[in-house]
Amino acid sequence: MILNHPNVLVIIPAFNEAESIEQVIADIPEEFVQEVVVVNNASTDKTEMNAAKAGATVLRETRKGYGYACLKGIEYAKSKFEPPDIIVFLDGDYSDFPSEIVTLVQPIQQVGVDLVIGSRTLGKREKGAMLPQAIFGNWLATRLIRWLYGVRFTDLGPFRAIKFEKLLALQMQDTTFGWTVEMQVKAAKQNFKCVEVPVSYKKRIGISKITGTVSGTFKAGYKILWTIFKLRVLE
Repeated sequence: MILNHPNVLVIIPAFNEAESIEQVIADIPEEFVQEVVVVNNASTDKTEMNAAKAGATVLRETRKGYGYACLKGIEYAKSKFEPPDIIVFLDGDYSDFPSEIVTLVQPIQQVGVDLVIGSRTLGKREKGAMLPQAIFGNWLATRLIRWLYGVRFTDLGPFRAIKFEKLLALQMQDTTFGWTVEMQVKAAKQNFKCVEVPVSYKKRIGISKITGTVSGTFKAGYKILWTIFKLRVLE
């Protein structure tokens, strides 16, 4: 189905992104997006205050975890009198280019695609923006998805757009590091129309909570691989 004037809602999970969140929100094309929702994921800084000051709807999720924050945003979207047509997920660290939301949504709007992944692998990436462990992890995970599920991806990037009805059909459950890969694997299993578009990527503001530490990298890598194999077994 072609969407001429889609209702687009942006969900930004945010944990201690006070330095960057206002810039992220300011760069979102307001003429294209109906609402920006920042989910404050147990931040201990001024993330919530700065997001509200920038004009976002702010929700609180006290349980730490990327997936928890995304699920909170989805519950909010479900509660709206006029639910959105499209959900865009965007990180709050200013590593992505929020203005590229228009490009991200176009395949859904114009040709009826279900899920669009913003691929940092295909796009322009600032040197050093992705650490070696993240690059390797992406390569390994996307190869496994291709081998096990027959769908080709180049990235597990968090910058993505999906039809809201299709998002609900996935019945997302992961609460931490496996969120993005769960979405892609479940979309593959349900034969969604999936495409990737190149997106630009720059060094984030602040230190990554995942690849910025050894423990974070290990936990994320383990959870991603476990999710890929778990969903295969549960067919």
